[in-house]
Amino acid sequence: MHMMQNRLRSGLQRFRRLLTRAETALAGLSLLLLIALTLSQIVARNLFATGLPLADTLTRHLVLYITFFGAAIAADSQRHIRIDTLATWLPRIWVERLHRPLNAVAMLVCAALTQAAARFWLDEWQYAADQERWQALLSLILPVGFGLLALHFLLAVLAGPSRHNAR
Repeated sequence: MHMMQNRLRSGLQRFRRLLTRAETALAGLSLLLLIALTLSQIVARNLFATGLPLADTLTRHLVLYITFFGAAIAADSQRHIRIDTLATWLPRIWVERLHRPLNAVAMLVCAALTQAAARFWLDEWQYAADQERWQALLSLILPVGFGLLALHFLLAVLAGPSRHNAR
């Protein structure tokens, strides 16, 4: 039984590392694209008195991509925004005991936001004109991003508290 738990924990850690690497790569790529697109737009406007078509729409979506992938990375390492005033006064044992329930609540909230974002996206897709469907595809980051956050909180529930982020 103990060997199976270790194998499961090891597989869970491998999956988390792989997921975090993919999210880091996508966040970095999104940031590079955002910088390149913004600089190109500045050059086009100032030197050629024109602009890049659809650049503003793409930059708005790239900001969302960076935000969601960054939030998922932060949630994985338990470095997301949280209120720690109570945790500083609680004994370490209570902080560790509250780890799973609080992450479960965060997972449920993110799961509800995933469902709402998916409904929003389906409406957007259904009513988008054919020439605007590409924008709806870019908006998939909303349900995917909240889903990633829910997944990270679920993984935190399954893994339990680690020594370096219990406080």
